[in-house]
Amino acid sequence: MSAPPATDDTVTDPVARPLAPVPPSPVPPSGAVLAVRLAFGAITLAALVAIVMAAMLWQKVGGMQEQLARQSADATRQATEARTLAREAQETVRSADARVAVLETRLAEVSLQRAQVEEALQSLSRSRDESLLVDIDAALRLALEQAQATGNVQPLLAALKASDQRIARASQPRLQPVQRAIQRDADRIRATASGDGGEALARLDDLLKGVDDMPVMNALAPRGNNRSSSDGWANEAIPADAPWWQRILLGVRNEVRSLIRVSRIDRPESVLLAPDQTYFLRENLKLKLLSARLALLAGQVAPARAELAGVTASLNRYFDPASRRVQAAATQLQQVQALVRAAEPPRLDDTLTALAAVSAGR
Repeated sequence: MSAPPATDDTVTDPVARPLAPVPPSPVPPSGAVLAVRLAFGAITLAALVAIVMAAMLWQKVGGMQEQLARQSADATRQATEARTLAREAQETVRSADARVAVLETRLAEVSLQRAQVEEALQSLSRSRDESLLVDIDAALRLALEQAQATGNVQPLLAALKASDQRIARASQPRLQPVQRAIQRDADRIRATASGDGGEALARLDDLLKGVDDMPVMNALAPRGNNRSSSDGWANEAIPADAPWWQRILLGVRNEVRSLIRVSRIDRPESVLLAPDQTYFLRENLKLKLLSARLALLAGQVAPARAELAGVTASLNRYFDPASRRVQAAATQLQQVQALVRAAEPPRLDDTLTALAAVSAGR
């Protein structure tokens, strides 16, 4: 700023007066002028340095102000962004809370549906297990009846194997007792199975063929048949060098002895059997053997045993036990009875009991 103009306190007189002479100023000495000039230069230099430092400080302060302004603007912008982010976070939290509430509702619905589905699955599983048990029981009973009717246990074993596979595919722990019972029954049937009874049937055929050749108790001995030496009525041999009259006497005596037979009668009904009844006796024996054969083919062991017992009783009562044919027939009959006794009918006691227990414990 410029200094105000100096005021002149003197009042100009309109009448000009003459100026007084100014005395000349004294001239300072040269050393003082040099000191003054040095002082002025130092002051000027100091002023310049101060001005430069002030300018530098001003520039630095300006930079700091600009930096502070930038930092303040950045802080303001960051604060604005933070407030925006906070609002967005609040909105996100509110949205998340709403979603969580929806998810919790859906989770409750899903849990309810899951419980219903599990209950339905358990009901379906129980129904499936019950249907499986009913199917297995029906199949095994049908195969058992077929095996008992035909005497062939292979269909029964096949039904047991199929039932075991179905239970294994079901993978139900409560059906394991049924599976173990099936395995036990299958092992027992395999161990006791006697094939198709071919040996017993062959022996019965031999007995049927030899019935007509077996002598009965009251059969007469054929002429010329020599008795044992213990029989006093046995025919005597005629010597070749005997005279004619001795040969005639011996021949007559042998003929007379052949008309008489002495024997011990333990069963009078066997001796008193008429010749025409012998035919019916043999036919009745054949019918019993045929009935036993049919019973074996049908797998009915009990009727076969009863028929064989009747054949044995008839053989011991009406036929001659001293005959080799009768003895051979009796031996074959005992062998057939042993074979029939070994052929037990198939049973599924363990399996049916296990099926009933599992069905009752549903």
